[in-house]
Amino acid sequence: MGIEEKLPSGVLLTTVEGVAGYMRKASFWPATFGLACCAIEMMTTGGPRYDLARYGMEVFRASPRQADLMIVAGRVSQKMAPVLRQIYDQMAEPKWVLAMGVCASSGGMFNNYAIVQGVDHVVPVDMYLPGCPPRPEMLVDAILKLHEQVQHTKFGAQRAAQVTALETAALGATPTEEQKGLLR
Repeated sequence: MGIEEKLPSGVLLTTVEGVAGYMRKASFWPATFGLACCAIEMMTTGGPRYDLARYGMEVFRASPRQADLMIVAGRVSQKMAPVLRQIYDQMAEPKWVLAMGVCASSGGMFNNYAIVQGVDHVVPVDMYLPGCPPRPEMLVDAILKLHEQVQHTKFGAQRAAQVTALETAALGATPTEEQKGLLR
């Protein structure tokens, strides 16, 4: 005989983390950070046809202090990388990053000195969205998958340790030009 049988009907049992996760996933406030052609698809997703408002993302925030999701849409140049990191550092915790497009994820077709070969060398990335450019439907799908990830995220000291470990691993990753693969 469990505790559920002793409680009156209408009582909901859950954890504080469960409620907080549900609230977090239902109220993303993305930062405006469009860098290239992927930004057009990101703007389209916020429009009336795809309507991100259905998922609690009413408005793209212009201030990083009001945002908790950074969608890096497009290629990141070496000059833009410190700005991207500064905006990420200004965002309040908890915060998440979605790398939109193959250029943000891995440098794309721009394998040169001017483009960062993956935004994960600058900030920790929670979700990668491939494509050149990815369709708005793909961005909505990635956001819904990120919702599931956010709902089950720990918080407090456990979250801080998780973020620190992810960031250390991302910043210590082998640069693309030093990786050995089939194409070399």
